Amino acid sequence: MKILVTGAAGFIGFHLSKALLARGDEVVGLDILNDYYSVELKQARLDIVSSHENFTFEKLDLTDQPAIAALFEREQFDAVVNLAAQAGVRYSLTNPHAYMASNIDGFLNVLEGCRHNQVKHLVYASSSSVYGANTQMPFSVSDNVDHPVSLYAASKKANELMAHSYSHLYSLPTTGLRFFTVYGPWGRPDMALFLFTKAILEGRPIDVFNNGQMKRDFTYVDDIVEGIVRTIDCTATPNPDWNGDAPDPSSSKAPFRLYNIGNSQPVELMAMIEALEKYLGKTAQKNMLEMQPGDVPATYADIEALEKATGFHPSTSIEDGISRFVDWYREFYKE
Repeated sequence: MKILVTGAAGFIGFHLSKALLARGDEVVGLDILNDYYSVELKQARLDIVSSHENFTFEKLDLTDQPAIAALFEREQFDAVVNLAAQAGVRYSLTNPHAYMASNIDGFLNVLEGCRHNQVKHLVYASSSSVYGANTQMPFSVSDNVDHPVSLYAASKKANELMAHSYSHLYSLPTTGLRFFTVYGPWGRPDMALFLFTKAILEGRPIDVFNNGQMKRDFTYVDDIVEGIVRTIDCTATPNPDWNGDAPDPSSSKAPFRLYNIGNSQPVELMAMIEALEKYLGKTAQKNMLEMQPGDVPATYADIEALEKATGFHPSTSIEDGISRFVDWYREFYKE
């Protein structure tokens, strides 16, 4: 297939592009290469995939509607995976307008491109953040998610609603994947694992929010990528049993689906830090802090729907994942 991957220089987009190329797909990677975090890291990822003969890079801004429309018309993609977005919960507290531009306007341009060019399947990144104030665990795609606690989460919920409207109006197959705390080699420098590693190696204290009383469904990037690839091949279809009197949020009479994609094994933050200390061979100085606005105390994915639909099953333990991340970090940064 010819597949558009937006955010191809990003953490997940880079790993996904490699996997798709390895199985023989043609990949067009789109990225704006903004400076939200290290452009050098993004370029290093891009240099690796750009060496493949079936990879083409397009430096474009998703909010540039004429340019995106022209790209879709010229390339005629079979499938699209939209991973480009302004990421991060905490950044949304100080830079809210960035989320509206990238996550709302940019996503609309993707939907329009798919609609007008007969794209067979749009897969897009949602987030576990949409569960917001929900406390019933594990989080299920059949749960109501109307109480986001950050603008980032609200923008991802909006993406799901926008996708459904296009599935309903134009029979565009769309699948949203709610990612749960993705980590691994080539990860994002604004994520806790990366920040902790850098600080520990430099002998600086790490900020541990909610006094360490946090749980996260840490999911290794290779497992995430396997789930995305399986989802691309599992085109969303209408649910014939869907009932408007008791509507299930995860499906529809339209070709629309939502899935959680996580490890389904929450890990206490302090246990993650202990594993990191083990593989770094250094003890962290811990600065214990209160919960930050926009954060939630725990995440835990119910992945039964994705397992049933695609056969997805994560297989990487937190110990193995952190070990691989530390090995990559030491090699990349010559530590």
